[in-house]
Amino acid sequence: MSADLPTDATTFTRVATAEQAGQRLDRFLAEAIAGLSRSRVKTLIEERRVRRDGHQVTQPAEAVREGATYTLDFPAAAPSIPQAQDIPFPILFEDTDLLVLDKPAGLVVHPAPGNEDGTLVNALLAHCGESLTGIGGERRPGIVHRLDKDTSGVMVVAKTELANAALTQAFAARDLDRFYLALCWGLPNPLAGEIAGAIGRDPRDRKRMAVRPSGNNAKEALTRYRTLGHHQGAACLLECRLATGRTHQIRVHLSHLGLPIVGDPVYLRRLPAAAKSLAPDLRPLLLDFPRQALHAARLGFRHPRTGEALSFTTPPPADMQALLTALDLSQS
Repeated sequence: MSADLPTDATTFTRVATAEQAGQRLDRFLAEAIAGLSRSRVKTLIEERRVRRDGHQVTQPAEAVREGATYTLDFPAAAPSIPQAQDIPFPILFEDTDLLVLDKPAGLVVHPAPGNEDGTLVNALLAHCGESLTGIGGERRPGIVHRLDKDTSGVMVVAKTELANAALTQAFAARDLDRFYLALCWGLPNPLAGEIAGAIGRDPRDRKRMAVRPSGNNAKEALTRYRTLGHHQGAACLLECRLATGRTHQIRVHLSHLGLPIVGDPVYLRRLPAAAKSLAPDLRPLLLDFPRQALHAARLGFRHPRTGEALSFTTPPPADMQALLTALDLSQS
């Protein structure tokens, strides 16, 4: 029987049973406290926060002794380095464990060189405040998946270590339901299928990713797609699902297939041949679109604490919806 993680500095005590004797100490404690990863337990042991019968323990691999009392002093969450900033964002759902939002296009998820503030993380720190109970010992939101700056749509963020561990595992195992809408140049043949190709750094441009031979630091990736509609074969709306990898692979795979996403500033480097088939009034709408027309439309998963099935769907934002309407591909 495991206990929930603490919300602040707390001392946990467990007495080892005969069945638990001989286990590694880090495994024993990780199983005793729900949502606490084994790597986190190892760090706490090495930080001298675990005692056996009152004596300090420093070896994560130490064998558990029957009848021994193990005490873990769980530290209070440390303040996060990014600063809280009052930046509004649409919230779809929130409770003590997690928050689901509809990320606007143009909002960077995490601080990085060139985007040190004004990010979703800064906004979450301001919105959630003390409800962030600590992940990895730091009071911060758990970013379990990301969307590129100019990709819009549904995201889930963990507020507790329990949620962070469970959601990270769900994303790694693909144990969730999610799909993306991509407005692309051209029309795939066949209209539904799979795009398989390992993805690594483009050797000609290190700022881009590319489909490359397996190995050479390229990771296997698989994207499934189906055509929801098209405009005279010049542009199409695709539903994309990830069998592996991350959201960014959709942009790489579609470009590799000859179906670059409308407005993609990285993977659309020349005038698409399909643009010549568009009516003169439609052509500039697509050619001048300032970002990739990619939207994370749906995300479904099980709540990490209750097991309840949750599902969230959002329509494309107004700028992308205007393109779809002009092409008679509206999703509203």
